[in-house]
Amino acid sequence: MNVHIITIGDELLIGQVIDTNSAWMAQELEKEGFQVIRKTTVGDVEKNIQEALDTAISQAQIILLTGGIGPTKDDITQKTLCNYFNCHTYFSEEVYQNIHTLFSASGKEINPLTRRQAIVPDKCTIIQNKVGTAPCTWFEENRKILISMPGVPHEMKWLMTHEIIPRLKKQFRQNLFIHHKTTWISGFTESMLATQLAPFEKQLPPHIKLAYLPQPGLIRLRLSVYTNEETTAIQTITEQNEKLHQILNGHILAKEDKPLEEQIGETLLARKLTIGTAESCTGGRIAAMLTSIPGSSRYFTGSIISYNNNIKHHLLGVSPSDLSHYGAVSRQVVEQMARGAIHALGCTCAVSTSGIAGPSGGTPQKPVGTTWIAVAHHNNIISRCHHFTSTRETNQAHAANTALLMLLELIRKA
Repeated sequence: MNVHIITIGDELLIGQVIDTNSAWMAQELEKEGFQVIRKTTVGDVEKNIQEALDTAISQAQIILLTGGIGPTKDDITQKTLCNYFNCHTYFSEEVYQNIHTLFSASGKEINPLTRRQAIVPDKCTIIQNKVGTAPCTWFEENRKILISMPGVPHEMKWLMTHEIIPRLKKQFRQNLFIHHKTTWISGFTESMLATQLAPFEKQLPPHIKLAYLPQPGLIRLRLSVYTNEETTAIQTITEQNEKLHQILNGHILAKEDKPLEEQIGETLLARKLTIGTAESCTGGRIAAMLTSIPGSSRYFTGSIISYNNNIKHHLLGVSPSDLSHYGAVSRQVVEQMARGAIHALGCTCAVSTSGIAGPSGGTPQKPVGTTWIAVAHHNNIISRCHHFTSTRETNQAHAANTALLMLLELIRKA
């Protein structure tokens, strides 16, 4: 069954809030064999919402909406849906009791605005929202299903997981089988990799697609199969994946869809190693990546964000004369930072970074993007200079990913 996702809110259009709802919904729906064919974002304007609904209903069997059903004046989704489906409204005692239960548990009193959320359309099925006050509404007309949910991510996720997906699966028997195999690659730009894989892509069966998902310094390759025959599909995609790995031998980081920081955590645990970071230009970004993995306390000891040269000297033991002579962005300094981190943080491995992220601060000798990175394991140390050429945000991301790649290289060889 085809799905069209519509996210509603002025804040999404102007970029004040990033739409994470549609990405999460698409991932969960695809796991169950539902294909998302389009995503649309509209503001809190009734005419625009209605136009989006017309388009969605003409293209998809299932339309999922999030946003615009709160208690304030700018929340107009429910009013728009009532007009669209020619509904009347009524006060739902069941919804009100759900709101009352939620407010009682938190010791709050229901105000008039919140009470209004119990006023619902009379031409839909009401699905109780057990983690929020705005109910979910399920409309069915002309063999089309339209479901409106809150835009608050944790409320939407609860409804999708506990109510929406189970009901859709019960109503529609899915015959489409969707399967992915993902490989993490380093050492290529996207265009270089596409050139290398052009002959491979040309011989792929029509029901298998290859997607390139680049990040700074990394590329995920995803093979996807869409078919009604599960056994044949798995066999075919496995064969194609093996061909891909033979072509890219030596550049493969991981043969499954695991973030770089998760791969590093598993490698550290397997080798009974610990890690700490000493960061200047990345400002703690590497530490944040490593600690985003549950259970990282088993191998991550800590971080020193040594943005200031005094911190580099006093906490990491970097020589003041080397800082003066070579500058903070130098091999000598990052190597001392890495060794100093091992000593200060009590870890067996360390990563250090020092660079010029931009947009200012560069010189002819060290332009913006110049970054020295060191990784250390006991007495072994690798240090390299990299020249990134993008925005501050991308330079920092590239430096963090490159540092973790260097760390993975070092500990896998250890």
